[in-house]
Amino acid sequence: MKKLYLVLLAIHLLAVPLFSQLPPSGDPADFQVKTCLHSVSYLGIWRGQTPLTVDEFLEKAKELGYEGVMLVAKRPHVSPHDYDKADRARLKAKIESLGLTLVGLAGYTDFTAGIDKPGIPNAEIQAAWVGEIAELASDLGTSMVRIFTGYERPGIPYDKQYAEVVAGLKMAGELAAGHGVTLAVQNHHDIALHHDVMYWLLKEVNHPNVMAGWDAWSPTLEGLTSEQLKESILKMKPFIINTIAADYVVHPRYNYVHHLTNYKSGQEVMRAVPMGKGMIDYESWFATLKEIGYRGWIVYEMCEVLDGGGSIENLDRTAKIFLDYMKKF
Repeated sequence: MKKLYLVLLAIHLLAVPLFSQLPPSGDPADFQVKTCLHSVSYLGIWRGQTPLTVDEFLEKAKELGYEGVMLVAKRPHVSPHDYDKADRARLKAKIESLGLTLVGLAGYTDFTAGIDKPGIPNAEIQAAWVGEIAELASDLGTSMVRIFTGYERPGIPYDKQYAEVVAGLKMAGELAAGHGVTLAVQNHHDIALHHDVMYWLLKEVNHPNVMAGWDAWSPTLEGLTSEQLKESILKMKPFIINTIAADYVVHPRYNYVHHLTNYKSGQEVMRAVPMGKGMIDYESWFATLKEIGYRGWIVYEMCEVLDGGGSIENLDRTAKIFLDYMKKF
């Protein structure tokens, strides 16, 4: 049985595009700057952001000079509900005709949603949805799907929520593996946001098709220093197959307290700015990725209200700044 498993695994690895799922090699010479544009940048979900259709976005990414694309796997972009086999073949041909690489699909999951209603098998539902996206990814010619863990719900024991995420990721990993797809769990949602916890989580899930998409912005907002950012990469090294970049500035918020004729501070709000203009130490980030021999793509997203507004001209200008910024690496 062990020999059969190894044979099947070898066939699986040969059949799957390796560009999107190789963990770091440890050799800095293997690091390459491969630029990818996330379609969330032109989805139209942020205030003032100009929306593009999928085809318009693909043409835009090519026009701007990106090598690859990541596509939002939900409406209004590429939902499994809207793309039958013929549509998938057409979209795959479109991507290939433009000379672009489909780096991965962006799945949107929350494995703790509905956990307060124990009669609903939410982790199974979420995993099944990931399986649908994995099949879509395979049909489109990519072997990676980015997903999230879960938001922490008040009033529910933490360990119950954590265990639900573990169970959901294991089920999702099995379904993804059936389509030759690897899941990149992004450090985005509450559960396992910190690198020590994410490392533990992925070890506990213990599935070769459940890896990490490790980004710099959330550790920065956690208050980590540049040295600690580096430590997070070194800790997560065995799992990192993807990273998404975006830069932000902090806008302080204050609430007026009338009876004190004074203000109290509120939670800051983040706003997007061009790469290199914000608070995140990307020079150390990419230097460390190079140090560990990171072999994935550098995915750029404009996923907040953007400095200069959401006009197509400003989106394009900001997306080009990212390409210029990455030339230093």
